[in-house]
Amino acid sequence: MVLRLSSAAARLTFVFVAFILATALAYSSIRDALAAYYSGLETGAGIERAAQLEPSNPENWFLLGRYLQYNLEQPDLARAIQAYHSSLALDPRAATVWLDLAAAYEAQGDLPAAREAYLQAKRVYPVSAEVAWRYGNFLLRQNEVPSAFAEIRNAVSADPKRAAEALSRCWRVDPDFEAILDNALPPTVPVYLDAIREFDSDAAIDPALAVWDRLASLHPRLPLYKIIPFTDSLLQARRLADAHRVWDQAIALADLTPTNDPPGSVLWDGGFETGVLGGGFAWAIAPPSPGVQVTIDSSEKHSGQRSLRLGFDGRRNVNFSDVCHLAQVQPGTSYRLSGWVRTQGLTTDQGIRLRLEWVENSLNASRETADVHGTQPWTQLMQSWTAVANVPQVRVCVTRHPSDDMGRRIHGIAWIDDVALVPESSPSPSAKP
Repeated sequence: MVLRLSSAAARLTFVFVAFILATALAYSSIRDALAAYYSGLETGAGIERAAQLEPSNPENWFLLGRYLQYNLEQPDLARAIQAYHSSLALDPRAATVWLDLAAAYEAQGDLPAAREAYLQAKRVYPVSAEVAWRYGNFLLRQNEVPSAFAEIRNAVSADPKRAAEALSRCWRVDPDFEAILDNALPPTVPVYLDAIREFDSDAAIDPALAVWDRLASLHPRLPLYKIIPFTDSLLQARRLADAHRVWDQAIALADLTPTNDPPGSVLWDGGFETGVLGGGFAWAIAPPSPGVQVTIDSSEKHSGQRSLRLGFDGRRNVNFSDVCHLAQVQPGTSYRLSGWVRTQGLTTDQGIRLRLEWVENSLNASRETADVHGTQPWTQLMQSWTAVANVPQVRVCVTRHPSDDMGRRIHGIAWIDDVALVPESSPSPSAKP
């Protein structure tokens, strides 16, 4: 469309109006740019200048309030509160501003005003995890425990990553962990796992077991590796019965490949079938020794689908004992340790054997099978042993001793499969160390 002006006066008026509009737009743009520049300086003077240049922007007042509140050198709570109110006058639905206003009032000692600000934040954002979390912690500080637990439960329900911190804070206020589980934590798998880790890190075994019982009652599908650290903690605390109970329950929840262990064997997954490694009552593989590679092999096995493969590179006289398994035994009971080994071109006079060791007595004693080296088909290793008194736990390891001839460097491959530790007799009350 073409605008035609019929007179010189009309044209002049049009030019004047256009000039005014252009000037206003330019001023507004320059003002906004200056406000952004000063705000970006992140200094008190800069943010205050930004608020003066652009007083209708609630963000500038909010940033000024935060600066005044959290300035470590010269905090000014009164002016911070004024700035927050200026921001809220422009945007009353800003939950974050209400929260910081509440914190400023609390720091100032005005608890009724702080509470009202927290409630305002809840009104404008009722499903916010952050709002529930900060209001719940305010209530904890006021020792209003039931109400605090309810808010913290809402926060953790919306954001399960807060579970461990929620547990830690609630526990400092109320040592009744059953009440915390009932009222402050939602009954979900991620939350309960975080709670177990938190209790475990504080060596609070009984509370951690209580959480585990609640988790197990949900009958979730739970990968076994998630519970290995807790099982290790129970073992280190010599809570062997609890460790076995948790382990057995965790296996049922994990829906694993059958282990095909022989009846009665106290070693779990002696044939390396499940692929679960790393501790607990599974095989633990230490960081590999130089000169040997440890893998699980699905192409060569004595039975089942997998075996353990050790590959020696011929560069070292390896002292190997990096693959071990914990087992619970009954003192006075006779056991038969067995396993199958196959070797291919395994050099030197020292091959692969199984060792059973226990460390609870002063002798730090052990029993070993014969070894297999050279090139041999699947060969069964066996060793009988009677559990001595006061030894409820043993360790079975795949072992290779260094050769006496230090120049002999081991080369070749060994496979290990179907390791078992089976009781052969009932406990004898007269068993002695």
